[in-house]
Amino acid sequence: MITKSLNELPEESVSHNPEIKKKVMLRFGDLPHLTNFSQARFAPGQIASAHAHQDMCEVFFVESGAGIIRINGEEYPLLPGNCIAIEVGEVHEVVNNSANELVLTYFGLRVEAEGTR
Repeated sequence: MITKSLNELPEESVSHNPEIKKKVMLRFGDLPHLTNFSQARFAPGQIASAHAHQDMCEVFFVESGAGIIRINGEEYPLLPGNCIAIEVGEVHEVVNNSANELVLTYFGLRVEAEGTR
């Protein structure tokens, strides 16, 4: 069993934009296939730049605030209660285009590369 309290975790920088802060509740190695389970807070105007993962899928859940996520060039709303799953290789970018903080809880799942199964 693993237990963590979000309120007791230190803030860390998000790799795609060091100004965006996150708290990591679970890390790679804590559970099979999980790369992370984290919560990130985007101030108004902050962007996690476009990127793709070749070794993991990601799932984002909007806790509060609003913004957009661009996936392969298409824009989708980020609104409280929305859940967005990003598949391997999909280029994605998160943008807080609102006047309020955007809070995302998210996790990644490691996938095996083709030909290694």
